Amino acid sequence: MSEQRTTGPLHGRVALVTGAARGQGRSHAVRLAEDGASIIAVDVCARVGDTPYPGATPADLERTAELVTAVGQRVCLEVVDVRHLGSLTDAVHRAADELGGLDIVVANAGIAGGAPIEAMEASAWQDMIDVNLTGVWNTIKAAVPVLRRTADKDPSRRGSIILTSSANGGIKAPPNLSHYAAAKHGIVGLVRSLANELGPEGIRVNSVHPTAVDTDMIQNAFTYKLFRPELESPGKADVEDLFRSFHSLPIPWIEPIDVSNAVAFLASDRARRITGITLPVDGGLSAR
Repeated sequence: MSEQRTTGPLHGRVALVTGAARGQGRSHAVRLAEDGASIIAVDVCARVGDTPYPGATPADLERTAELVTAVGQRVCLEVVDVRHLGSLTDAVHRAADELGGLDIVVANAGIAGGAPIEAMEASAWQDMIDVNLTGVWNTIKAAVPVLRRTADKDPSRRGSIILTSSANGGIKAPPNLSHYAAAKHGIVGLVRSLANELGPEGIRVNSVHPTAVDTDMIQNAFTYKLFRPELESPGKADVEDLFRSFHSLPIPWIEPIDVSNAVAFLASDRARRITGITLPVDGGLSAR
């Protein structure tokens, strides 16, 4: 492990990141660590239900830990399913005790998929709601007592909660994603209610709404076929122009770091008077 850094806008803070094994979650964990935070990295490290892409692995989560320690920060790894409140609560409390409290919560864990409603299995609906909405609620419920306990010991450490929604949920809602859009719209309700509920204690609650992000969740054969059903075996190149047409900027998708930069801002004191907002990171998708 590198020598622990003692500088940065998040120096001395502890951040919980769910879905941290790869993709956006890994990017968030490393970006927050670069700003000085110790990291509690949570991931189920398994495929969820019938999601049309492979799940993360324990090796993926270990790689996240390597990247965090490489920038000089401590990390605790927890393999836990955000659908299981008891296990998640135990993991958050255990890791926060080890790292010295909790200041930042990034509820990022999520799954994706799609189908017309008449073809969508009830199990697919339930998995989506359980992970993408109830899992976020579970994360907040597990974390809030620790945020309060940390602030009681040091009033300068007031919590920041950042929830991952989507430009295609809470802002827009394309066809064949009814379960995903419903869950991600639900995130907006959590933000607006909890910003008012927790605000008097100095705990801020916001959400980020990315467009398509260049990760395994988007870049897979199922997604390509969903958007180009007329092609027998579409690939990444076959959907690039279509995805580009969704945005005001000349891009088909964004990179994980684009979202991580917004998360790092909302986590920091630079955003200390910002709460209850739904921040698009969408290349202009919501403007079209």
